[in-house]
Amino acid sequence: MAESLVSAKSFSFAVRIIHLCRHLKKQDVERELLSQLIRSGTSIAANLSEAV
Repeated sequence: MAESLVSAKSFSFAVRIIHLCRHLKKQDVERELLSQLIRSGTSIAANLSEAV
């Protein structure tokens, strides 16, 4: 049960990060910064699945 809760929260966080980066892209934020934010924000779910 707890594992699915963590998975759902990490997926929700990744989706929110992607939406944030899309918004920031319109604001002309540096591309490398956005790239790093997407990589770090979406890697949580990947690391979680590796740990399981």
